Amino acid sequence: MGFYEDRILPHIIEVTCGMPAMRKVRRRATEGLRGDIIEIGFGSGANVPCYPDDVTSVTAVEPSDTAWRMAADTVASSTVPITRGGLDGQRLPFDDDTFDAALSTYTMCTIPDLPTALAELRRVVKPGGRLHFLEHGRAPDEQVRRWQRRLEPVQKRLGGGCHLTRDIPALLTDAGWEPVELDQFYAVKTPKTFGALSVGTATVAP
Repeated sequence: MGFYEDRILPHIIEVTCGMPAMRKVRRRATEGLRGDIIEIGFGSGANVPCYPDDVTSVTAVEPSDTAWRMAADTVASSTVPITRGGLDGQRLPFDDDTFDAALSTYTMCTIPDLPTALAELRRVVKPGGRLHFLEHGRAPDEQVRRWQRRLEPVQKRLGGGCHLTRDIPALLTDAGWEPVELDQFYAVKTPKTFGALSVGTATVAP
């Protein structure tokens, strides 16, 4: 991880994705979580205030040391025990069937090999467990998608590999996750190219 990705980008992400206005949709994504959770792309801990009371522990997968330092006060004050348990969602250092559920918010856009990461989550989440997600990606309207394709090369350079055109529900299905709840909409007060959101839960397909 380079200087920009580790030292500067986490601060940009905290400003753009950690705004208080996003708390409501983050609560939607975390609703129903319970037990021992693995959260990929933990960042500076924006989801911590949204964890339900039924969450007993969180294992945070976060590649950036800077983001983890930024989360220190939030982690320390959390009523839920939080430990850093990995750096790469594509290679999770845990046994099969370790966690009761998984959480990903604004993370699937940047993972280089997302199918591998989703397969790893399938492996470490117990049978019947769910993946809760809040992600931005491919817009439903072709006019917006054209702008997404135009802007994506710049976005990937400035956003640490962030893709604008990933079809998150389709990628989940291809990786063996079956969406149980899914809502897709444009975030308010956000350019549509960046604000096409998918929020919901998925379970391992039978």
